[in-house]
Amino acid sequence: MGLAFAWEAARRGLSVRILERSRAACGASIRNFGMVWPIGQPAGRPHALALRSRARWLELRDAEVIWADACGSVHAVGEEDEAAVLAEFVERAGREGIACELLTGAEARRRFPALAPGVRAALWSPTELVVDPPRAIGQIAAYLEEQHDVEIRFGSTATAIEMPEVRTAAGEQFTAERVIVCGGADFETLFPEVWAAAGVRRCKLQMMRTAPQPGGWRLGPHVAGGLTLAHYAGFAGLPSLAALRQRLAEQYAFHVAAGIHVMASQNDRGEVILGDSHDYTDVESPFDSVAIDAAILDYARGMLDLPDWTIAERWQGVYAKSDAGLCFTAEPQPACTIVGSPGGAGMTLAFGLAADWWEQQ
Repeated sequence: MGLAFAWEAARRGLSVRILERSRAACGASIRNFGMVWPIGQPAGRPHALALRSRARWLELRDAEVIWADACGSVHAVGEEDEAAVLAEFVERAGREGIACELLTGAEARRRFPALAPGVRAALWSPTELVVDPPRAIGQIAAYLEEQHDVEIRFGSTATAIEMPEVRTAAGEQFTAERVIVCGGADFETLFPEVWAAAGVRRCKLQMMRTAPQPGGWRLGPHVAGGLTLAHYAGFAGLPSLAALRQRLAEQYAFHVAAGIHVMASQNDRGEVILGDSHDYTDVESPFDSVAIDAAILDYARGMLDLPDWTIAERWQGVYAKSDAGLCFTAEPQPACTIVGSPGGAGMTLAFGLAADWWEQQ
């Protein structure tokens, strides 16, 4: 979010300085799938913002700033009630102008050989992208410094704002006509009373990454499954969804309780990123659950046929979740704006949200 708002400001000819508390990006921006995921956003403004973000990512790709692949996505399902939800979604999407296609299991496996044999039906969407978050975030920062004269001060924690002054933990003082606070899941350092009143929550997730797949094997599109249909707002309101949710709660009680919905993406090094769980109750615990990782992998094997399931890395993600629209915003002081996380959809929405916000100023 911080890079998105900085880039949009620089595009408008403003002089921009970023104060980043860490020595390098280490938060939610690098701990995700690398999915730009318009299909998961509801029709209307959210979906339009996702497509606008997609265009920004492609602009960075075409300028050779980052690697990005227009891979699309597949929701691959194995049960009749899941296939019914997909059919309803495609019918509604046609009315809403959202590009997607319903495939039979045979069609899906023929087009996307990485899918497991038990796939009954699939939703294909062409709009999704994949990037490599840890590298992309660093590359975008360097691009802003080199091409847009943005000053980025890593390891500089802003601890107090009294407009027009910003002070850091090192005793530095800066003056700015406008300040935008993009603190991610840090609710304590700046304006803690605002965050507390807003009721924004942290969410902790577990994720993992395989070793590079052998022989240049490629996953193709992002892959999601039936559990994902009950997770993303883009599928809300479909007639068959309530019955599916009930069945999932009974058949996959552990998954539902742990907030697990299983997705997979693949970066340019051939590593497959798998996840994830969602925990809003025990976010301060640094300890991972082996059972959660096992449940994710077990479900993923019903969706995918990977050549190599060796897990090379595991990690926790933490992001901020608000019930106040796409993301929480507040103006605690004149010309000082807090912009929260879009609830795990930062890669998908940040660029669009930033462009939209600046246009309204």
